[in-house]
Amino acid sequence: MLNDPLANALSTIKNAETKGISTCMIRPSSKLIGGILSLLKEKGYVGNFEFIEDGKAGVFQVELVGSINNCGVIKPRYPIKRNDLDKWESRYLPARDFGLLILTTTEGIMSNAEARKKGIGGKLLAYIY
Repeated sequence: MLNDPLANALSTIKNAETKGISTCMIRPSSKLIGGILSLLKEKGYVGNFEFIEDGKAGVFQVELVGSINNCGVIKPRYPIKRNDLDKWESRYLPARDFGLLILTTTEGIMSNAEARKKGIGGKLLAYIY
């Protein structure tokens, strides 16, 4: 039984990266996972990805570039204010300006740097470095 599809997706990516596999399949798919994958592609952590319809929930096929050291979800999904980003970065990321915190905000899924630039807060979803 699958309780958290996002945690399953990130652990699949992390396991494939540690094995040195060039592609991985993430199932089931969702809009949240697609938004996070597009953010990771934009920041250079993964290569191209495509959605494949399989008659059920669908599958994402992701090309890996080998630049992920660690990734995971943050549970519970803490609400953070725009002033508290530094505290959470020091808790989940190994160094300053190294890695990403992924947030969901009223303006969509974005990284901690974009949220700081826009001056908004949100809820923490995941970290990656």
